[in-house]
Amino acid sequence: MSDTYPIPQTKDIPRILLSAGSSSSGKTTITIGLLAALTEAGYRVQPYKVGLDYIDPGYYSEITGRRARNLDGFLMDGEGVRDVFIHGATVDDGADIAIIEGVRGLYEGFDSFTDTGSTAQIAKILKCSVILIINARSITRSAAALVNGFREFDRDVHIAGVILNNIGGPRHAKKATEAIEHYTGIPVIGVIRRNSSMKISMRHLGLVPAIEERRRADNFDERIEFIRDAIKDGVQIDRLLEIAHDTSELELPSRTVFSRREIEGEQPVIGVALDEAFNFYYHDNLELLEMAGAKIEYFSPVHDSKLPDVDGLYFGGGYPELFAAELENNVYMREDILDASLSGLPIYAECGGLMYLTEKLSTGVKGKGAHYMAEMPESTHEMVGALPGHTLMGHKRVVSYNIGSLAMDTVIGRTGNSFRGHEFHHSEVTGIPKDAKFAIRISRGTGIIDGWDGLTVNNTLGCYAHLVASSYREFAGSFVDFVMKERQL
Repeated sequence: MSDTYPIPQTKDIPRILLSAGSSSSGKTTITIGLLAALTEAGYRVQPYKVGLDYIDPGYYSEITGRRARNLDGFLMDGEGVRDVFIHGATVDDGADIAIIEGVRGLYEGFDSFTDTGSTAQIAKILKCSVILIINARSITRSAAALVNGFREFDRDVHIAGVILNNIGGPRHAKKATEAIEHYTGIPVIGVIRRNSSMKISMRHLGLVPAIEERRRADNFDERIEFIRDAIKDGVQIDRLLEIAHDTSELELPSRTVFSRREIEGEQPVIGVALDEAFNFYYHDNLELLEMAGAKIEYFSPVHDSKLPDVDGLYFGGGYPELFAAELENNVYMREDILDASLSGLPIYAECGGLMYLTEKLSTGVKGKGAHYMAEMPESTHEMVGALPGHTLMGHKRVVSYNIGSLAMDTVIGRTGNSFRGHEFHHSEVTGIPKDAKFAIRISRGTGIIDGWDGLTVNNTLGCYAHLVASSYREFAGSFVDFVMKERQL
């Protein structure tokens, strides 16, 4: 599914990248406010997230009405990053400006000695000016030292402005601003006052997802508007727009993965689980499935009583542990999915989807990890049972890139296909029988057990690895081809 771009060979896209000195500096909140402010002002804003987070982009899509995209320099080469970036900014009638939020600190990445996988790497690939967000709580002149250190660490990264966050008052703002501008010459274009009301709900995998937060919080829109107004008051948006427009044109990649193919016969339907429990999807994955010829049919394992009429199923990640009781009580849905698996329907499940397809899920296990863990009762719930094993929550925290290859033909590709992905979970699958079949050999990462991932029964495949279809390019075409082949049998 690749094609060549037509002339012209460059593209001019106003863009800015928001980064920080470290995590918890407030960059996600500031990004949310900025996206809301620009959207309110009538701009078509294309949001991006560096790294492989699902949750922050959910807020960005909700606010802008455009599909947020992920950019990762470990999974993608430079051409791949430009491909995703340019496609996101030009599809859906095009965007007026692109806003990219970085991941962790500006220079955090895959290893200690290169910028692979870092925000800085993306800034250089996309020739993108950086706005550095500094958590200025309790510092003034030291803020200048921080900014200077970040600038001098890699002069190929262009830090064009600074936003000071967690400012206590006018005197605090004046001292920190004067110090930064005097010692570095970099303008301070924003000062955000310290305000606990700007915080967004957190749990063990990050923010509470937007789809869930909107349903459970009556004041969702009011909170976004509050953050928007704080950013409008604190950030010189005109200056930020000037910086965003002061960029060079980007060279188009020689090939694009975003190429639509025509299929013969009836369009296959892939059911995608989407609700409070399952909402970790990369938009590229869903869009590329459609471009490969599939029709997407969304359904809810929490709320719907039966599956839609589909030819295959896709369960993304999410928080099944927080909705385990509701998932267990929806007996008809669980039985419908199990029957589909037993009949050989192609099913692909990632992380939370894997957990749901196992036999049981236990929460609130005593004496285990508690990294932002949500309150969960000590209980065990029946799950689908399409895959063997008992999922235990809280036993380990795995956050890692992974590298794997397919050891057998599966719904997502053929034997020998290799991929780069990631895993992020607080669970493990136990009680797996010795004769269980695994389809994925992991050379980097954890997987399910002993370097294996991709637990498989019939045509059902469940794994801890999360795949990005714009990186693992065989994903969409392989999934659709497998579904069509099985439908013909």
